Amino acid sequence: MDNPSVSVPEPDAFVPMSRRFRGYLPVVVDVETGGFDCNRHALLEIAAVLIDLDEHGKLVCGPTHSAHVVPAEGTEIDPKSLEVTGIRLDHPFRLAKPEKDALEHVFAPIRAALKRHGCQRAILVGHNAHFDLGFINATVARSGHKRNPFHPFSVFDTVTLAGVAYGQTVLARAVVAAGMEWDASSAHSAVYDTEQTAELFCRIANQWPQPAS
Repeated sequence: MDNPSVSVPEPDAFVPMSRRFRGYLPVVVDVETGGFDCNRHALLEIAAVLIDLDEHGKLVCGPTHSAHVVPAEGTEIDPKSLEVTGIRLDHPFRLAKPEKDALEHVFAPIRAALKRHGCQRAILVGHNAHFDLGFINATVARSGHKRNPFHPFSVFDTVTLAGVAYGQTVLARAVVAAGMEWDASSAHSAVYDTEQTAELFCRIANQWPQPAS
């Protein structure tokens, strides 16, 4: 027989993602490119990590979606960029996709997450986020993709967040300051950098009190 004097705790109430960031869904993105000019240099890799909520309303890293990209006709690649990223364009297992297909491979699960959370748009989270957003916007325009889920200019930049939280603006140093590990040999891979940035973003954002429900 149940004891009426024993109260069962209710699950923690928290603000749903649809109201956490004014209807925006944070999605962490990193791109690897053939240079610094988004209108001139090629997009070579793109990766995105969806941000979700756990049962207590804390931000957590969701699945990663990524694609290697075939350099678009007319774009340029600075050989120095390939030295930094270690990308081998002729690698037999690179399995690169044309720009429009690569974007859709990453955008489709983002649009599904927007619908699931009841959010209006995705907001790009990145380390020097306007660099990544610039390449996405340029690639969208060049390829004629019509279903870009990202806000065209608003971002959450982890350079600023890490500078405020830890006094560090370089990604590797910010990650270490946050108590995470950094593998220099894996850096400049779009997937690795995105996943590290996503974990960094969650750690910083979770330090702040949740908005009132």
